[in-house]
Amino acid sequence: MGRSTFDGPILVGDNRYGPQRNLGSVYLNQFASLNFANSVAGTAQYSGGSGQFVDANTLPNTNASIITPGGNTASPVFVTPTADAATAMYRGCVFYIPKGSIIDRMDFDVTTVLGSTGGATPAYAAYISNTFATSAGVYASVSLTNTAGTRTGATFTAAQYPAAQSTLADVNVNGQLPLSQIVVTFAFTAASGTLSAPTGIVGVSLKYTLQDQNLWSLTTYPYGAL
Repeated sequence: MGRSTFDGPILVGDNRYGPQRNLGSVYLNQFASLNFANSVAGTAQYSGGSGQFVDANTLPNTNASIITPGGNTASPVFVTPTADAATAMYRGCVFYIPKGSIIDRMDFDVTTVLGSTGGATPAYAAYISNTFATSAGVYASVSLTNTAGTRTGATFTAAQYPAAQSTLADVNVNGQLPLSQIVVTFAFTAASGTLSAPTGIVGVSLKYTLQDQNLWSLTTYPYGAL
């Protein structure tokens, strides 16, 4: 199977000009599959480990570097996820999307029930932010339904919803346009007792729309004159 890559935004329609333009933006998707029991870097469904998240937009999954939002990659400042502790463990993945995108939705598919290899029974949540987060993220939060074969959608608070309508410019790559860094943090926590290594398999689907910065312009191509 071949593939094509090209810059956006992508607009689709057969009536570009005139009062009844029917142009629409393309719905985009990135996906991560994480097996929390798999701690072998560079393998399918690798989920990272204590203090290490995953770049899931590579095949196979590899270790990711979380950059302090707004930092330039010529001299980046990195964020290190909190290391495993007796009552809290964090795993996660990093997506990169064009800045100013709209996060339409995020879905979490539990294919194998989440748990730990022993000890206390954890509670489960996921936080969607532009950096490592251990509570409500910038963009959305999720109370995971921990049942095999279930899908849980992200929810947006009144504060998160406007942020999800135009993602921030977090990573400035020399010679390229800034990117939005979307970090999904899975929290395994217990009120008491000691947690052991996490288990379970989750698929994360990030669905977003790349905004056209010329939208609503009366004079700028392709909405208006050339």
